[in-house]
Amino acid sequence: MEVFQLSPEIPFRFNPIRLKFSNRSRINFCRPLSATSDSRSGTPDSESRKNRMFILGMGFVGGFFAEKLKEADWVVSGTCRSDSKKKEWEKKGIDLHLFSADSPEWSLLESVKDYTHLLVSIPPLADIGDPMLRNVELVRDKLSSGNLQWLCYLSSTSVYGDYGGAWVSEDHPPNPKTQTAKLRLAAEGGWLSLGLDLGVSTQVLRLGGIYGPGRSAIDTLLKREHLSESQLRRASRRFTSRVHVEDICQALQASIEKSSSREIYNIVDDDPAPREEVFQYALELVEKRWKRKIETKPFLYESREESSLRGEKRVSNQHMKNKLGVKLLYPSYKSGLQSIVEKMDNPF
Repeated sequence: MEVFQLSPEIPFRFNPIRLKFSNRSRINFCRPLSATSDSRSGTPDSESRKNRMFILGMGFVGGFFAEKLKEADWVVSGTCRSDSKKKEWEKKGIDLHLFSADSPEWSLLESVKDYTHLLVSIPPLADIGDPMLRNVELVRDKLSSGNLQWLCYLSSTSVYGDYGGAWVSEDHPPNPKTQTAKLRLAAEGGWLSLGLDLGVSTQVLRLGGIYGPGRSAIDTLLKREHLSESQLRRASRRFTSRVHVEDICQALQASIEKSSSREIYNIVDDDPAPREEVFQYALELVEKRWKRKIETKPFLYESREESSLRGEKRVSNQHMKNKLGVKLLYPSYKSGLQSIVEKMDNPF
């Protein structure tokens, strides 16, 4: 069982709390050494003594990480796009701010600046780019007068573009092909520059295809869902890098503990397998677990002859392992899918 040890450079650690991510691993989340002043009152209180995480974009990854932090006694807040989602999180003890990427409410920055940690998980918008960086001078001004110590932007391995199936690392130059990937790369540069200006620990995590409980090949098969156009395109690729949400959380925690400036990490597992192979294995797991045959989908056997090499690459995770010390809970889609199916109730 691997437990991350805290880096001596981090001044806000104190009495590490063990937090269960799964039956296979525990990760230390930490309390601050001493009270920091509440920027609104100038005096410390019970809340300002804690690490405080603000998550811009409480989606699948942000929500998963938020719950773990909350269990570890962090103060957690963030943004969502709908009242229904806001109410769901309120029931879990986490208050969120409504946020529209199309027309951001800049008064939100008055709340963000009181947090010690900021995780950015909002995708760029077509023709706009990163919604927060549209007014980067205001963001810089507000955050520079706050308590921020750590900043992380969640990006995508799509920024590498096509390498013809070769292995790529953080040292390979990005060559994005799609407009979304180009906007991702621009956002990376914007947040890294902002972090440098603010003088805080700043990282970019380039995530592979994200999966986990409720969002996996197994769930797609059981729900008989139709795949999106982008999913159908990925179905016939030779290589698709992916990562379990619990391993993303491991990388996030490690990046908090290891202070760095302008670091970029690929967050993927060890097995960039084709989507067809992953769905076939998911089908076998479902039929073995519940002794039921389910309808196979045409995309499981889609011909690769019609697939272009656009976006073909195998993404290396060695920098993540060497620098952050992450030991993957799920090094392959096989172990990840097995853990998901073992915890599921009978869907039939």
